Amino acid sequence: MSSLTHADYLALRRFPALDGLRAIAAVLVVFFHYGGPDELQGWAGVQLFFVLSGFLITTLMLREEHRTGRISLKEFYLRRGFRILPVYFVVLLVTAVASAFWGTFSSNGIGPALKYFLTFTNEFAGNSPYGQSWSLGIEQKFYVVWPLVAIALGTLALRRRAGAVVLCMALALVLVNFTVEHNNPGWPLHYFSILTGVLLALALHSPRGFAVLRPLTNRVAQLVVCAGFASVHLSVKPIAGFLDGIGGIPGHVLVIPVYALAASVLLAALVAPGPATTALSTRPMQFVGERSYSLYLVQTIAATIIWYFRPELSGLGQSVAVTALGLVLASVLYAAVEIPMIDLGRRVIARGRRKAEPAHSPAAQPESRLATAGQAQP
Repeated sequence: MSSLTHADYLALRRFPALDGLRAIAAVLVVFFHYGGPDELQGWAGVQLFFVLSGFLITTLMLREEHRTGRISLKEFYLRRGFRILPVYFVVLLVTAVASAFWGTFSSNGIGPALKYFLTFTNEFAGNSPYGQSWSLGIEQKFYVVWPLVAIALGTLALRRRAGAVVLCMALALVLVNFTVEHNNPGWPLHYFSILTGVLLALALHSPRGFAVLRPLTNRVAQLVVCAGFASVHLSVKPIAGFLDGIGGIPGHVLVIPVYALAASVLLAALVAPGPATTALSTRPMQFVGERSYSLYLVQTIAATIIWYFRPELSGLGQSVAVTALGLVLASVLYAAVEIPMIDLGRRVIARGRRKAEPAHSPAAQPESRLATAGQAQP
């Protein structure tokens, strides 16, 4: 069976399978937090989000650069801001107000941690009802720094940009040794996961890099890759056990690069049409994937409500109930906050383009649906 060509890849306006991956990753995380089977190792779903973020954000920038000859920092930050911040602060406000109402504002950790949540240093905030937002701290710093680096590297060939990314990945590995004694050991490896997605985007954008990865886009290869990734995911715990203690680093930290590399291979296969892409693009998968960001943020609120009405629930029943209620709450946020704010961001960007560019300019043309389709933010 034929594989995707590089021209076909560059012509893709969205990656429909990524909605399904986001859906799976979000549900895995909720199950991990609220009684899901240990075998699922749902915590790894966040690493899948990280790889997705690096891949999609870099792909957007590369295509903008190809289309217009430059990367607009203003538009990038506006897109990210309108996409991420409104829901983030709405859920934070609800969590803080509810904690104050119940008299647990300080005792549950939300009060002391507010300074971290407001400055996106969430990964250092410790335990609190908004603790699941730690990954936003990682991603927000990536969103601030990476576009600046990408512009600085803009005069370099893709292979040299890729080389710079590999050096940063190596630096992340080295820095792990300096964090293992802290409360959040191994946090630099979360950037390794994001940079793995960045490297994949650079490789696929390059004709030579795409030629290397093209065999993965075959329909049969896609199924093989998906089966292989599932095996890696279900083997996260034994792999972590095997790696535990190497260099004095915990196995659950060392397994992150292994998982990130496996996830990048999976993404390379799923950019093409195929049976796995079709399955991940079904309406239910799209429904959950579109709401995955809000679901990720409201999971604690959903769990608290479930606990209040059904405190006896535990295990699989609890994880299913929290996921179901979380999706209801996420749907409200998606309709009332996410979509209106994303649309507002588009209008702000469009007005800025009309003021700055003539109507026939490439920069004034409609942006790719990749800007909103397959978003990876948890």
